[in-house]
Amino acid sequence: MINSVTNTQTVMNALNRDMVDTNTYTERVIQFGEGNFLRAFANWMIHKMNKQAGFDAGVVAIQPINQGLIKLLNEQDGLYTLYLNGIKNGKAISEYEVIDCIQRGINPYENYNDYLINAENPDLRFVISNTTEAGIAYNVNDKLENTPQSSFPGKLTSLLYKRFQFFGGASDKGMIIIPCELIDKNGYHLKRIVLQYADDWNLGSDFIEWINEDNIFCNTLVDRIVPGYPRDKMETITKTLGYKDNLVVEGEQFHLWVIEGPETIKEEIPAEACGLNIVFTNNMEPYRTRKVRILNGAHTSLVPVGYLYGINRVRESIEDPVVGEFLKDAIFNEICPTLDLPDAELNQFANDVLDRFKNPYLEHELISISLNSISKFKTRVLPSILEYIKKKNELPSHLLFSLASLITFYKGERGSESITLKDDEKVLKFFKTQWENQDTSTVVKTTLSNIDFWGIDLTTYKGLEQNVLKYLEAIQEKGMQNALKDFIK
Repeated sequence: MINSVTNTQTVMNALNRDMVDTNTYTERVIQFGEGNFLRAFANWMIHKMNKQAGFDAGVVAIQPINQGLIKLLNEQDGLYTLYLNGIKNGKAISEYEVIDCIQRGINPYENYNDYLINAENPDLRFVISNTTEAGIAYNVNDKLENTPQSSFPGKLTSLLYKRFQFFGGASDKGMIIIPCELIDKNGYHLKRIVLQYADDWNLGSDFIEWINEDNIFCNTLVDRIVPGYPRDKMETITKTLGYKDNLVVEGEQFHLWVIEGPETIKEEIPAEACGLNIVFTNNMEPYRTRKVRILNGAHTSLVPVGYLYGINRVRESIEDPVVGEFLKDAIFNEICPTLDLPDAELNQFANDVLDRFKNPYLEHELISISLNSISKFKTRVLPSILEYIKKKNELPSHLLFSLASLITFYKGERGSESITLKDDEKVLKFFKTQWENQDTSTVVKTTLSNIDFWGIDLTTYKGLEQNVLKYLEAIQEKGMQNALKDFIK
């Protein structure tokens, strides 16, 4: 993994390439973003493919905003230590490794020419980015002559135009562009803005044709929890490592990268040879739906049930025999059957989700996940309820029990303890009025028929209102613990 350092004088030196076994690689990737997520996600995968499949892909990291980590990264020769913590092959594992795929970093706000000259590199093939959700945006003030442009798409357009000019529009010098920003159809929107700049800056029809014909903009879905720099553990980590590393990053064991694009991309990225969980597809929507329904939907379904049961954290909820059984039944019996992917894929993903929830290295507070639970339930859980009714012609009891629990949660009480509710002011005002002035039957009816919440009137579904009321009254009369135990019998 790393060389042991024998010289006492150098034990606590900053991490650099003289003190560890590393390789240098051909610069084939230009990466906008040097933050924790890309280093724990994309760069780790590139590192794996370099080591195990001869990918030979060196990364040039570009600092996308004026303030960033490029100076620190260059001081450490592009190196950093990645800790992966979580459930792996059924066991809790914490392991670390020095990642060496980043060859150098550039701050274009200080060295714009150093940035732009990358366009002349004949080996350059990939663009990767993570510039936050706000990064893929059009800035009307960006011009070609800016050094640099303010926006990430502006910088990218400038680089691509320079490459187009330098290589005379050669078709084999186009790029595979793989954004990781957390917006739907991220590749589509990035390409749209690049073409907008091309038009605004009068870069010509030949350049626009080259963008359209010879560059591939991929839509992606990324999934790995990355807590980031473990500040509170650094004293212990430094003693363990035997060197100083100002860029240590932590991530969970699970990873998933769905890349939507032509079949040829798979031939250029040797993920399969390394066992990486990279999915190449021409339609990523089923995978996005799977993530929202199973991962996010399970979180949202769990929160009111687990919290009212008296549990505070996700991991404790999964380990509890009653709450854990409830959630597993909801996932495998009511959420998975609504999805259009092979059962084996769905079951594997669902089991991975449960392992992630059990991760002893990441403690997720249920109350923190409860933020804006009404809108979350609408987007993450309600589609499963409606699809289940459509496919099975019956009601999903576990998901409706969760809905009853959610309405109870917004009463703002857990036994004698007050719940600090965090949601839109209109939502909070609605429930305050309902619980202060109405009986439970009316609370359920007015909540389920609130089209502002759900987009539809849920009382129009046969038996839904009656079942939610039955579960809510059981929770009110028996308390969540007894009501849930009776429910799962």
